[in-house]
Amino acid sequence: MPENFAQLMKQDFADLDSAVASWKKLADVLGKTQTGSGRRVTGPLHKAGWTGVSATYGFGAMEATESKLGTARTNVQLISTTLDALGTKMMAAQRKLRAAVADAEAAGHRVRDDGWVEGKQAADPAYHNDPDYQAVQQRANAGLGGFRARIDEAVDEATRASTEAAAILRQIDPFDLDKRYGGAHAREDAARVAVFAGIDVKDLPDGTDPRRTADWWAGLGDEKQRLYLAAFPAEVGALDGLPAVARDQANRTALDLRLNDYALREGSLGWHDRYSYRSLTALKDRLDRSDTAPAHKQLYLLGFDTREDGRAIVSVGNPDTARHTAVSVAGTSNQLDNFGDQISRAEKLQEAAGAWNRRREEDIAVISWLDYDAPEADVDPSRPADLYLNLGIATPGRAEDDAETLRDFTHGLRAAHQGERTHMTVIGHSYGSTMVGTGDAGGRGLDTDDMIVVGSPGLNVDRADQLHVSPSRLWAGAAPDDGVVNWTADRTLGADPKEPEFGGRRMYVDTSGHSGYWDDGSESLNNQGRIIADKQPRTPLAHD
Repeated sequence: MPENFAQLMKQDFADLDSAVASWKKLADVLGKTQTGSGRRVTGPLHKAGWTGVSATYGFGAMEATESKLGTARTNVQLISTTLDALGTKMMAAQRKLRAAVADAEAAGHRVRDDGWVEGKQAADPAYHNDPDYQAVQQRANAGLGGFRARIDEAVDEATRASTEAAAILRQIDPFDLDKRYGGAHAREDAARVAVFAGIDVKDLPDGTDPRRTADWWAGLGDEKQRLYLAAFPAEVGALDGLPAVARDQANRTALDLRLNDYALREGSLGWHDRYSYRSLTALKDRLDRSDTAPAHKQLYLLGFDTREDGRAIVSVGNPDTARHTAVSVAGTSNQLDNFGDQISRAEKLQEAAGAWNRRREEDIAVISWLDYDAPEADVDPSRPADLYLNLGIATPGRAEDDAETLRDFTHGLRAAHQGERTHMTVIGHSYGSTMVGTGDAGGRGLDTDDMIVVGSPGLNVDRADQLHVSPSRLWAGAAPDDGVVNWTADRTLGADPKEPEFGGRRMYVDTSGHSGYWDDGSESLNNQGRIIADKQPRTPLAHD
């Protein structure tokens, strides 16, 4: 203890602060290098369509290198955070120690160089045989034990912090960098660092109030935000109300961890895990291909899950800065393994809206939202009557199960948005329209400005005024030969929204079938784009 006391009393933390700054700088460099590799190397090669055996091995090697860079960045961030937290704890202990010494000296005691607090002489020792001598001395030194305890406690706190930090730093093993399990080990290390820094997964918001979540995140500060992203990526990525950039970073980290885990267990994966492995690999490839795209075409992974048939949320463009934001909700038979089709649809909607927006596509973000268990259609689509017999499609149960999930998501977009309020449009196709109708009818609604439903079997309500969106901003489009509409609307999922008596507005479409609403060059797609851009849709007689 004597040497620790003296060292803590005079400790200068400038060198430690300098080390923290250097490690932070290195983490930034590693992060930029990892991102740059995707944008300047693997991204262009994906875009160029490089295929074949060489491509397979080449992409594997490059992705492994990018994974190592990500693991290294995480490890370096953890070293920085550990040292920073150590400095905070040590300085707090030093303040306590110096305060205890100052208080002891102010009370007339002498604190030796080894930290021992000597009792003061309140009476002349020559009178030590006097009956009152001991009483006088005891009263004068009544606080002596307290001063000694405070000094011991401060030194012990500093010693414990130093010992814990050393143990954590020894766990951050560079041997892990080139291993499949390196990312998982880095996350385990991050959890230990989080505990050391006073962060607990239990401190995460419960997700029921996106505005409160947004405020919580904004109040953390950069260092704690980085630590939460490293230690709890899956949990952070699922929080509605957080910035899209933060959710994207967290979810991509969680995606890499999941894929590495599948790769390590590839030989023993069951059917569902093999399905998830293939689906998530395809999703990652799609995300990687966007690395070289212009800013407004960048993809943001706002969520994914492997429950049931799988779930995913991807935004084309940043919804936090967009002046116009659309949320497209897919319907029947959409799941994780065909989610790429939904991303392509979102890209088409962004382009269509850009044609009617003065600043083109840069101001528009379109999100493909599949965060519910869409019904499966295990029937021949050419026999729409059979669709009605499929109980998952004919009942609102799937929509009702996740109506609050969709509400939280759209309210989270509002909470995370920067600057002037974005104009929001929610689009539902097929059973997706049942999902958006159910979401908007209940609770706080979806807080959307416009709603588009196409190929709708019903919105789970009987009148437009039962929704939160204004009936004048509810647009229903239906192709004359759309079998789903013709066979299922106005039955078990609510009244037919395209009919005048429902109270909404009819949107002109010129396409055929149940899935033609996004055909290139069609007025069906064009009109959806106009609504997203806050314009009136066109009719055959309308002129600009």
